[in-house]
Amino acid sequence: MRNLTFILRYLLTNVVCIIALETFAQTQIDYKSLARQIYSGEQDRFHVQGIAFDPVNKYMYLSFTTSLIKLDQQGNLIGSAINLTGHLGCMTYNPDDGRIYASLEYKHDVIGKGIMSGTNSVNSSEDAFYIAIFNGDKITRPNMDASEVMTSVYIKEAVNDYNATVTNQGKRVEHRHGCSGIDGVTVGPKIGKSNGRNQIYIAYGIYGDTKRDDNNYQVILSYDIKKWKKYERPLSGQNLHHSGPSKVGQKYYAWTGNTNWGIQNLAYDPNLHCLMAAVYRGGREGWENYDLFAIDASQKPKKQVLKGIEPETKGEVFPLLEKGNHDARNNTWGWYFPWGSTGLNPLGNGYYYISKNAKNKETNRQSSTVCLFKWTGDPKTPFEEIK
Repeated sequence: MRNLTFILRYLLTNVVCIIALETFAQTQIDYKSLARQIYSGEQDRFHVQGIAFDPVNKYMYLSFTTSLIKLDQQGNLIGSAINLTGHLGCMTYNPDDGRIYASLEYKHDVIGKGIMSGTNSVNSSEDAFYIAIFNGDKITRPNMDASEVMTSVYIKEAVNDYNATVTNQGKRVEHRHGCSGIDGVTVGPKIGKSNGRNQIYIAYGIYGDTKRDDNNYQVILSYDIKKWKKYERPLSGQNLHHSGPSKVGQKYYAWTGNTNWGIQNLAYDPNLHCLMAAVYRGGREGWENYDLFAIDASQKPKKQVLKGIEPETKGEVFPLLEKGNHDARNNTWGWYFPWGSTGLNPLGNGYYYISKNAKNKETNRQSSTVCLFKWTGDPKTPFEEIK
């Protein structure tokens, strides 16, 4: 009986391994077959916020703030999800379930008011932040209502920090850590590991107020998304829900210095074992103010006293990858790169799809050309475009 049990376990283990290997092999990308450029066509007045590439079916997804579009490798429109009245931001493809995860904000600051004005809508009076989850397989035609293909999970931790009032340099200021909501989103293994069960990483948007000094960290939340199915709910701007994890899994900090609106695009690079962070360059004097950072996810963060935070607070601080350019005065590392803040998608082996956004001044319509790049890490030219 013991021998039979052993044989059955052996066979089951090998079958599982074979299935896993076959699934992995199916998602390997033949880079030579990938389109060098994918053009979105002109969309509405709101600019592209993020991109996500499905490596299995080779579809490209783009967020244009209040809509999501799905393209094939030739740039043909397969379908779109519309009628979002919040800010749809950075997106990521989750290989575990084949769905698209994106940040979604409903708020009443200058961004929220601009969206409501541009969409002629009135949202609920509260401020709320979500991860929107799109079933890409169901996006089969243009102009589908988002409610047909999207569910959402409430991110309570970010809402709490957005609504908080804190003390900085003896003054009362709104929004803990300068939190303006959430934007950057990516999926990757647990920090300190290069494989294993995926987590979701969610970066704060951060107000670029240079009169305060408690907003020099990027703030990144981490959750185990395997447990999220029970939280998923439909969503509209007039019917906001609070279904989501009551506590954050992990809360991390990365010392980058001031940025405008925090991490715009966050992307896990399995080749570098880094969280790549593209930002709108900050304006703090005496800093280099890079617009691309590599957060080293191969090392476990160290618990440190957070600079500029009152009262004294300790947090888990990520190291930056010590490559590129070094701001020795403020001890940050990074790069100057004109693209990435509107779409950054690692493909493996150093290849990336990166969005180049554009605007037609005559029609006031926005577009994106997603281009294939190769990572170099060079201080002057970190990415080389593949022609």
